[in-house]
Amino acid sequence: MNPIIRVLIVDDHTVVQQGLAAIINKQTDMTVVGEAKDGIGAVDLFRQLQPNVTLMDLRMPQMGGAEAISTICAEFSTARIIILTTYDGDEDIYQGLRAGAKGYLLKDCEPSDLRTAIRTVHAGQRYIPPHIADKLVQRLEHPELKQREIEILRLVAQGMNNLEISTALNISESTVKSNLSRILSKLGANDRIQAAIIALKRGIANL
Repeated sequence: MNPIIRVLIVDDHTVVQQGLAAIINKQTDMTVVGEAKDGIGAVDLFRQLQPNVTLMDLRMPQMGGAEAISTICAEFSTARIIILTTYDGDEDIYQGLRAGAKGYLLKDCEPSDLRTAIRTVHAGQRYIPPHIADKLVQRLEHPELKQREIEILRLVAQGMNNLEISTALNISESTVKSNLSRILSKLGANDRIQAAIIALKRGIANL
């Protein structure tokens, strides 16, 4: 008889936690051993329980999923984590997998896909559906934005002008302008509005 797969669920919505637990606990080969509502709780519970597979949401209060995955994987090299999120922007996918996740699923997936993902990752393989893999390839084709450029782009997406951005980041307005021209070039955007739309679509920024 195969050992039971012990699953940790990390999501800040109780309804989602309950739904996932119901799907998992119906299976004879898997069981939910713990539930956390944010990244900090996830790291603490992982240390205590050391589950076989963790389902991790990306956007949560206090500590997001990518940071929690990175923290866990730095401490536990054998951690098997599946991102389960509503977001499929290529930046979300890239950051989550780069942090150390072994799988990526959207919350509107079929229960059978969830079960397959858990079993696949538990067996030491990756689980990345074709449409997610396509977006990851697209992301890898884009020129890399530097951290400062990402910070500026996120403030552009919030509707800030150059002066407001320079004040917020404590840099000169000319530095903002030079960064902005590089950002437009890297994104293939004509203006800051188009850049903001691309940033939101790709998951680099969110409102």
